[in-house]
Amino acid sequence: MSRIRQLSEGTVNRIAAGEVVERPAAAIKELVENAIDAGATRIDIAATNGGADLLLVEDDGIGMSGADLTLAIARHATSKLPVSGGEDDLSHIVTMGFRGEALPSIGAVARLSLTSRRADSEAAEIKVDGGRITGPMPAAFRAGGQHGTRAEVRELFYATPARLKFLKSSRSEDLAIIDIVKRLAMSRPDIGFTLTLDGRRALDLASEPDLMDGRLPRLARIMGRDFGDNAARVDAVREGVQLSGYAGLPTYNRANAAMQFLFVNGRPVKDKLLIGAVRGAYADFLARDRHAALALFLECDPGFVDVNVHPAKTEVRFRDAGLVRGLIVGALKHALSEAGHRASTTVAADALASFQRHAPSHFQSPNIFSAAETTYAVREAVPSYAGAVPMSVRMEEQALETVTDTPLGVARAQLHETYVVAQTADGIVIVDQHAAHERLVYERMKKALANGGVMRQPLLIPEVVDLDPSEVVRVVGRAAELAELGLVLEEFGPDAVVVRETPAMLGKLDVKALVRDLADDIAETGNALSLKERLEEITGTLACHMSVRAGRRLTGEEMNALLREMEATPHSGQCNHGRPTYVKLQLADIEKLFGRR
Repeated sequence: MSRIRQLSEGTVNRIAAGEVVERPAAAIKELVENAIDAGATRIDIAATNGGADLLLVEDDGIGMSGADLTLAIARHATSKLPVSGGEDDLSHIVTMGFRGEALPSIGAVARLSLTSRRADSEAAEIKVDGGRITGPMPAAFRAGGQHGTRAEVRELFYATPARLKFLKSSRSEDLAIIDIVKRLAMSRPDIGFTLTLDGRRALDLASEPDLMDGRLPRLARIMGRDFGDNAARVDAVREGVQLSGYAGLPTYNRANAAMQFLFVNGRPVKDKLLIGAVRGAYADFLARDRHAALALFLECDPGFVDVNVHPAKTEVRFRDAGLVRGLIVGALKHALSEAGHRASTTVAADALASFQRHAPSHFQSPNIFSAAETTYAVREAVPSYAGAVPMSVRMEEQALETVTDTPLGVARAQLHETYVVAQTADGIVIVDQHAAHERLVYERMKKALANGGVMRQPLLIPEVVDLDPSEVVRVVGRAAELAELGLVLEEFGPDAVVVRETPAMLGKLDVKALVRDLADDIAETGNALSLKERLEEITGTLACHMSVRAGRRLTGEEMNALLREMEATPHSGQCNHGRPTYVKLQLADIEKLFGRR
């Protein structure tokens, strides 16, 4: 007797619901995406007890009639999937939703109530209680014929108690809801969003007047005002794929990658391609344990990307992943280059905050000394420090240059043979001479490498590296790229490669380990990151050793030459590890420290 049996429709629906609605935040995502597709200009969201007791999403979209509601809760019924040649076209999806699974999935595991009104019909309501349907029926909803939809979900997962047990704490579920609402709000600044959790307003985002111009203000509201002040604009196009958005300056970095966002045709996605591309673009500027903050928006032909990878629709596949990665890396590098020597404004803010925290209490009074007393006190105090030289003495050998409107000003002194102090038209700049020169030398070396290629060192005995046949194909397929980086190899049978030359600057190295790392990189990202990073690491080390060291006394001409080269060199606002090379303090801020404002 056969043991195979057909599962009941209710069981099938609850199993399928588990893929779409894994937690309250996933239900919120589906409901908000429906509101966006309905043309809403305002979306109000609420949750109670982490979403386990109540989820509520109300919008002012086009709404639905009673007949529409009946179809909306039927599995795989949708108005969003285009038809081409009499067939549903999964290759040209232009809406957030298209699978027709969200509402029936939620209704299968919770108590769902949908109330809606179209501008040309009366309001109607339909209920789905653990898969059991009631309605549609007339309902009271929005006087005056105002259109829109209200989705109310109570007792999520009551029909699947096992799933209910796996919910995290209310606080954790709230954080997940906040995260998904923020991502959706970032993608559509032209829509107003509110989020209320247990009666508290967690988000209140007014709509921005223009989708493009409103993007940075919306990002700043969500990612923080500091991000808005320290972001470089990204804008690039390659083969019909457009990338826009904002990337944080290297000196505005984070301890993790939580502030990295990617949107594809308006859809927030999580993709390892972004992580690898960002890592490659910022490799010159950040230490391995620091991460950039950014939000990137990719627009492409719907046929170029497959969004039907997973029911949650958070993963995508690109027809040409290499093109996308190259576009992201190139666009980010260009944006950071355009930022020039600019450093994060948080650097100055942190410095001022530090001054205020550590200043003696008598320096916090606005009327401490007269100007004459202050000048005398400074002149008396400076010589008392071992090795310190008064500014007037250090610079008296040269005529003081006139302060111009150059960004980094004119050198006025060197402190502790380590820091250059310059006067600008509206404040002062303090430069870490070693960190600044290290960046300048590094940029020169990179340019030389780009122009002349990487010097190679032939191996006396070529190294044979055993690999899987698939790895051999991947690595040999990148042989030309690797040769430009100084690594010359070729196929050596179906399961090995032979390495004949290596980059000279790497010196003695474990060739087999390098090649295996390269094979892993190419498999994961399509690029030979490990070799590039090793070359960049060596270049950075050489730049460090070739740079002006802390403790070296500089002349006025040398200090000013350093400032002028910094102004002309991209990325000179940070060293090779993401730390700032200078701090700029506005005169107004300095005056506040001394109670003059």
